[in-house]
Amino acid sequence: MRKKIFSWLGKEFVALSCESRPGATATEEAGEIFRHLDDELRQSGLSLDNTVRTRLWGRDRNSRDLGSNVRVKTLSGRARSASSSFIAPGRFDSDGRVALDLLAMRPSRSGIEKVLKEYDPPITPLRYLVYDSAVFLSGVTAVLPTLENQLADILPRIAGSLKDSGSSWDKAVKASFLLHRSQKLDTLRALFKRHVGAQIPQMEYGFVDGYSAEGKLIEIEVTALTSR
Repeated sequence: MRKKIFSWLGKEFVALSCESRPGATATEEAGEIFRHLDDELRQSGLSLDNTVRTRLWGRDRNSRDLGSNVRVKTLSGRARSASSSFIAPGRFDSDGRVALDLLAMRPSRSGIEKVLKEYDPPITPLRYLVYDSAVFLSGVTAVLPTLENQLADILPRIAGSLKDSGSSWDKAVKASFLLHRSQKLDTLRALFKRHVGAQIPQMEYGFVDGYSAEGKLIEIEVTALTSR
């Protein structure tokens, strides 16, 4: 377990990262991870209800799928959060099959609740959440023939979610790009610049081996501030 406490966007955040220990099944391993994460948050006076974003990593597709099922059951109700998931065997230092990165936020005052926005119709990922003037979008993907096709589909949808949440690309504070290893980073940067003119303070890039479905080449997460 790795734990980091830091200030960002005028709030206090707790970032946790944990790999599972080898167990009978990936389901069992994922359940153990969430028990450890909950214990760590409670030591900081928070709980899973303060979760704003999670990234789930699977050693293979089956592990990703089983771990994702556990996440859906565990982070329900007030614990629902922005999410993404990946297949990335290189992410693991242990023999575990599931890993999770969790970001929790301490609101500026008590009584502030998350505003959760589902897709219509609802799907497994949340569309976005708004929490104490911060907006967290789940990872957005598409299954189309090329990276250019996928970005042309993904980026307008992100813009729509930002607008609906009371934000915009100009209010974005971080964009994270999880790119398939078969793709070139320079190509991604050029395509993104073609679609989005905003200067985003933090641009994060990583490489993965797979996503929730075959054919995806990128997943993009965005964090922003609201204008309201």
